[in-house]
Amino acid sequence: MADTSSPARKLPRLEPETAFYWTCGAQGVLRIQRCGDCGIWQHPPLPRCAACTSEAVAPEPVSGKGRIASYTVNHEAWLPGLDVPFVFAAVELAEQRELYVFTNILAPAGAVRAGMAVTVAFEQHEDVWLPMFRPDTGEDAA
Repeated sequence: MADTSSPARKLPRLEPETAFYWTCGAQGVLRIQRCGDCGIWQHPPLPRCAACTSEAVAPEPVSGKGRIASYTVNHEAWLPGLDVPFVFAAVELAEQRELYVFTNILAPAGAVRAGMAVTVAFEQHEDVWLPMFRPDTGEDAA
């Protein structure tokens, strides 16, 4: 699901190595780099597998589900129009222990807890689809 009514955000540059991550929301599926030789997921993307050094790394779809491992509540807007407070978190994806995505949580700051189940929700800005996360209500929302 894409949100097109969101505040302005600083957007990443679409580099060849990372563009898949920033544009996969157009298809509604989160993609993370995975090694074709040893099967390890890694994020952010690297030219080689951090575990086995293979060059057989490529983006693959993931469930878009995870848990909040850690978070911070920010009370200062980084850009004009950005609502505060907002939550920035390390989300551990369901596919692998210690596979983290650093992102905003789309929920009131007081409702966020470590260990909370979350699911991806994409926020579109121009040709970039930012992977954000919101509380997982048990519905298929990715």
